[in-house]
Amino acid sequence: MRGVRWWRQLSLLVLAFMWWGCGSAEAHQKGNDVCQAKRLDAGTVDAAIRFRQHGRNFVEVSSDMTVEIPAREWSMANQLTFSEKSADYQKAMRCLLRGPDQALRTTEWRPTDPVATSNGDRVKVVYKAITWIRAPQDYRLGPWEIKKPAGKRKKWEVFLRPTTLRESRWSVEAELGDLDFEHYGQTSFVDKATVMWTTQKPADICPGKCIEVDLPWQRSFPLLWDQSIWKPAGIATWWVCASGVLALAAQRARRPYGSPAAVAPGPVRRVGAFGGEQGLAQPVLQWALLSGAVALTLLLFLREPEPENPRSHMLVCIAVGLTLVLVARPWHRPAAPRAPVSDDWARRHRRQAYTVTGFASLMAAAGILVVLGHGLFDLPESLVLRKPKAPDVRGEVGYILMGLTTVWLWLAAMAAWTWRFAREGGLVPAGWSRKWDDKPVLCVMVVSALLGMVAGGLLWSLLWATENQWKRATWLIDPSASTGRGNYLGKSLANFSSTELTWIFAYSWFLAGIALLALLKLHFTAQRARVSSRMEYIPFGPDRPDVLLVAALFSLTVGMRGARFASYNAQYGIWFVLNILSLLTVLAAGRRWSVLSRTGYLFNMHRPGANGRGELMDKVHQYRNLNHQLKLADQGRANGVTCEQLEEQLRGLRRWLVERCLKKSPPCQISILDVALAWGPETHWWPNAVRGARLAFCFGAPASFILLYVESNDRYNGQQLPFEPTAVPNLVAGFITFQAAWAGAGFVLGALWRLLPGRQSAVRAWSLTFAYIMPAVLAALLTEFIDSSPTMLLLFSLVMLFILTLTGLWMDTLTLKEERQYWPSRFALLISIHRLRGLSGQVAYLLAQVAVVAGILKGFIKIP
Repeated sequence: MRGVRWWRQLSLLVLAFMWWGCGSAEAHQKGNDVCQAKRLDAGTVDAAIRFRQHGRNFVEVSSDMTVEIPAREWSMANQLTFSEKSADYQKAMRCLLRGPDQALRTTEWRPTDPVATSNGDRVKVVYKAITWIRAPQDYRLGPWEIKKPAGKRKKWEVFLRPTTLRESRWSVEAELGDLDFEHYGQTSFVDKATVMWTTQKPADICPGKCIEVDLPWQRSFPLLWDQSIWKPAGIATWWVCASGVLALAAQRARRPYGSPAAVAPGPVRRVGAFGGEQGLAQPVLQWALLSGAVALTLLLFLREPEPENPRSHMLVCIAVGLTLVLVARPWHRPAAPRAPVSDDWARRHRRQAYTVTGFASLMAAAGILVVLGHGLFDLPESLVLRKPKAPDVRGEVGYILMGLTTVWLWLAAMAAWTWRFAREGGLVPAGWSRKWDDKPVLCVMVVSALLGMVAGGLLWSLLWATENQWKRATWLIDPSASTGRGNYLGKSLANFSSTELTWIFAYSWFLAGIALLALLKLHFTAQRARVSSRMEYIPFGPDRPDVLLVAALFSLTVGMRGARFASYNAQYGIWFVLNILSLLTVLAAGRRWSVLSRTGYLFNMHRPGANGRGELMDKVHQYRNLNHQLKLADQGRANGVTCEQLEEQLRGLRRWLVERCLKKSPPCQISILDVALAWGPETHWWPNAVRGARLAFCFGAPASFILLYVESNDRYNGQQLPFEPTAVPNLVAGFITFQAAWAGAGFVLGALWRLLPGRQSAVRAWSLTFAYIMPAVLAALLTEFIDSSPTMLLLFSLVMLFILTLTGLWMDTLTLKEERQYWPSRFALLISIHRLRGLSGQVAYLLAQVAVVAGILKGFIKIP
């Protein structure tokens, strides 16, 4: 009896073990197929690939994929409707779209996350991806793979290679636009722009390639251009032209001011920058030569984004940065002519030199320590980790220290040259200069801290963009299988300096603009000193040699910013020269039609020592009152004054104007008010230029935000923004450069205010805008020829015209600021000034500009 029970218990134990083994095998099998891939075969897929090329710099390729899965067939279908951040959603979406694929998607951008909707029986998922063919490489987006031309093959090949849903039924559509193509597979519909395949498996649709696409030359040329030597050569032409203008300006500054005929006999008097090697001419000439040499160095050594041996590159960058700081000599200040050098002045000079040299050398030593002492930071000799290994904490500290010190040196070099030009040119407030003389250590520490914050901001932008790039490339990849994040970050940190130094030097054209401003200020100072000492007539504007500097400043600030919207960078140098020639042409053609040139020289008004301006303003006030009374007399409200008496007084004012014209009688249509408004609010042209720059800077702030928004609203720029290492710095620098463009345009308008044609300020604004439009028309024709969009050029031109028109109207109110007390507001004064000059027409003109700009902006916002 006991034996029977024992056998029974043994049999039950064997059955239980067999049941457990079967269950474990079934669970193991389910674990190997957690995605239940076979159950996805019941789904249907609609896939589309679209090529867009018109009005774009690069061919845009977009993929739209719509998947419908029966909820009863696939257990994870309902998880697709969960939150995008939940683990269940990520798992289900990975199984649906990626499956076992763990490859990085570096060429795919997604405008939005896939959207899943459920109607009870089926779950619908819409998956969109986009890319741009901007380099000869392979591209992967959605279920599509695009192969670059290789060997003798000249066409791009398009393959349908999904990683999941390979046994599902697919309906595929390819929109090729106007591209030349050849199709393969069993198509259901074909026309000149579209190919369709319906209700087939991917292997049946395209056993091999689906389409061969031939890009037009307008889109193939940029791909070849970026890889050719002509791209850096085109950039170099800009530096050659800018350096040439600075060199000419420096040579002009070395000469005595004024023409030989105008220089009085006796010893030559030199003022400021005209004191030979002690003046501003020498550093300007040095920067003209150094900037070209540094640009060539960057083009040769930092052309590759990820150099094979960054060690030599880092040593060159650190040495160049330190050299730029020391050659700038921000402590230098020329002593007064024929003045003995005091001990106090020499002591301050030495202390400033030691402070700057010490700080710069300390930073350079810190960077060199990482490069030469790489072992201290557990870094290889080449500074790049070749194996898929993440740098440890010491390695990251080494990368950050090396990058920050190098970037700081270059920022310090730009600051040193800026200070040198601004201080010697008289652009720095006297209080700042005194603070620098008294407390150089404190000043250097404050500036160093500010530059450190800027370098830290650039580093943060790089880390932020690198993290976004990694998340985009590893989207839906299993975190346990996605290795290499640390190595990816280490490569970005190793190339931090190469990326940022190119960006920093790209904006060094600000230094050329500051140098030109400093030279113009010193020329004006010498011009005013000569006029005051010899009792000569105050000139209407800059002398002829200085007009070239004004034109170069206009091209640097306004023209080069507009060149950003004009296709390839190869034409930067040509654009720079064309803007200078255009402004000189407009000025030469319009000089004879300006108001003051048609009235001759009003010696009582602008001769030194005479109160001509006050007398002119009194006559203008009488002229305006007489016209007002004459209008009342025509309406029958004369109050005892006849029209004949008023007209006689107006004829007396006309005789006063004629008597003060030395060469010729002014035309009848030019009145005393025209002369006053043409003279501007200030006595000399430089204060007029400063007024115009300040006004345009203020009026242009809203326009800068609008233009930045329009640029960011572009589909390509908007997608690239979170993934570019210099994206955030570019936004800040873009706003500053836009503001510099408006200020530069206002400065040139004020400097040439008395030389530009037209009786109304709006005509002067249009004349200056026309100088920009002439090269812009050529650039627009080029963009149309290469099938790109010139809309940004048009928008920039209209915005500049609007800002200059507002600046001119405001300068009119400043010209008659003495009459501000008679009017309740500045706008009322403006109405009174232009009552006889068609204010309603100018208002309608401004409103028309606003309407055109609004229309263009509306078109930009509607761009898909």
